[in-house]
Amino acid sequence: MTATKIERVGLIGLGKMGLPMGRHLAAKGFKVAGYDLRDSARAEAAKHGIAAGDSPARVAAASDLTIVVVGFDSDVETAMFGKGGVMEGAKKGSVVAVASTIAPSTMREIGERIGKSGVALLDAPLCRGEGAAEAGTLLLMGGGDEAAFEACRPAFAAFADSVHYLGPLGAGQVGKMVNNLILWACISANTEALGLAGRLGVAEGPLRAALCDSSAGNWALETQVYRLPMPWAEKDMTIVLKEADAVRVSLPLSGVVKEVIKGIKIARGEGMPKSGG
Repeated sequence: MTATKIERVGLIGLGKMGLPMGRHLAAKGFKVAGYDLRDSARAEAAKHGIAAGDSPARVAAASDLTIVVVGFDSDVETAMFGKGGVMEGAKKGSVVAVASTIAPSTMREIGERIGKSGVALLDAPLCRGEGAAEAGTLLLMGGGDEAAFEACRPAFAAFADSVHYLGPLGAGQVGKMVNNLILWACISANTEALGLAGRLGVAEGPLRAALCDSSAGNWALETQVYRLPMPWAEKDMTIVLKEADAVRVSLPLSGVVKEVIKGIKIARGEGMPKSGG
């Protein structure tokens, strides 16, 4: 039985997403604990009322809801099942929510490993990026047991102003995967189109304003998010293509988008993020 009221929240990962999430949770009256591999991150979190734990297990043991916010599938698995991992400390009746963006198949595998432990597992990936994390205006897509999700909704609402339940475990990761596919496709199209316009002598500023008011308008164009670094783009598109292969769905555009995004990053001198970094 999942706790009907979530009062204590743990965060595994106190980086550019986890730290502001913890700050918003503390401001809303939740008792917040957190863990990060970096001493500096734990020290910074302490300044914002987030109690530092010395392991994911310790944080989970003190939490009604533990939110995992780390980078890669392998990082999530280590945080969950490694030495001192979440599942060593999570109590029966508590909830673990994976807010990291991982493959839906990985999410389901984690669910199978947890099995009948009495811990409710949710997937709760986040959209809108670091700026929205700072502002407390993230979008969350959830999957898993609906009653557990609803019990956690007030906590999620502390850092997300748009919270959506999509269905069984893995549904949230499917939603985030599709979101990313469309986002990177838009950024690819925006980059090529604006580059072409520039070579033909049309300035980007006035053209972008006109396009945002036309049928070509899209969120990436309106927010100019394409100007920001894109560390997770290739990882996101790799997940899309891997999941499509598993269910034998042909996504030719997605393959092109992955290569276009990679080319944009290469031109900017951006590398790939590393697991555990």
